[in-house]
Order: sequence, then C-alpha cells, then structure tokens
Amino acid sequence: MPLRITALTGAALAAALEDVARLRIEVFRAWPYLYDGDLAYERDYLQSYRDSKGAIVVGAYDGDRLVGAATGTPLADHAEDFADAFAGSGLDLAEVFYCAESVLLPAYRGQGAGHGFFDTREAHARALGFAKSAFCAVQRPQDHPLRPVDYAPLDPFWRKRGYTPLPGVVAEFAWKDVDQPAETRKPLQFWCRDLLHP
Repeated sequence: MPLRITALTGAALAAALEDVARLRIEVFRAWPYLYDGDLAYERDYLQSYRDSKGAIVVGAYDGDRLVGAATGTPLADHAEDFADAFAGSGLDLAEVFYCAESVLLPAYRGQGAGHGFFDTREAHARALGFAKSAFCAVQRPQDHPLRPVDYAPLDPFWRKRGYTPLPGVVAEFAWKDVDQPAETRKPLQFWCRDLLHP
C-alpha cells in the first residue's frame, strides 16, 4: 500500500504531535543528528506548533500508522532562535516559511515521501503569502567517528528542489549526542528557495 501524505493543521496537528515526538526521537538518533532525545523535551519543543496559527505538520501514513512527518511554521515564530543567524543576510524573517524537520522511518524511504513533505509545506507557505522557504541542516565534521562509511548527504535532493545554502547564515543549537555525557553546540546551515519565482 502506498504511503498517504496528509496535511495536518489545527486540532489534527495537535493530536499528531505525540507521535511526531516519538518519530523525532527514533529517527534523529541516527547520523547526522545523533540526538539523544526524550519526550519531555519534545513536548516542550513541539508546543510552538500548537501555538502558531501558520503551522503545519505533514504526516506520512501507512494505513493509520504515522511513519513519517514534516513540520513547518513561519520563521518569525522562531525569531529568538534565528535572528542572529539571519542578521546581515538581507532577508526579512517575516517573508520566510521555515520547513523545520522531516523524519521518516528507514523502511519507508525511497517512496516519494520527501517530495511530498516539501510539496505540501511549500504549497501551505504560498497559500499564506510567503515569498521564501528555508530549512537548516546540521553540519558535522567529515572525520566524525560516528559518520557511517556509506552516508550520502541529501544536498543533491535539496538542490533539485531549488534550495541553495545561504552564505554565512548559520544557527547554533545544543543537544546531547548519543555518545556524549552532556549537550554540545552544533552549527546548522540554512538553505533557502524562492517560492514565487522557482
């Protein structure tokens, strides 16, 4: 059975967030995130999607089971987190829609969910009047000891969708890696595309 891609907003979005939290914890344990997460943090983090009128969750379903999800919200909803990164970029945060994360269980990859995630979020952003869409990707050293030998970065997929890295627009976030005793800060590179003139 093919995956069903569904846009969730309002009450449907809120109802899915517990499952989204579990997916984030499971999928982000892998490279390159190596995230050692917990439900308490996830519930707090995902509260911003409940609070944002412009938020969306795109669910990938196998029957009734949520096996993947992508989130999006106006970038201005995260102004405290990203203002420094965008300072001097010439971009107005109020014009940018933030495609936060895409998580999908490994068994379901290669079936088109990635494009479905971006297509649905970008259509939602255009409907809300946003001119740009952006996301950020964690940057890890090439010689990191936990980097899989067969790891293939998603850069070609993102470029095919019209995204390019924003020079100098890098945010920093801290989380606990699976092999570390405490949180450490990591750089996240922003990528952006024009939604009005692709």
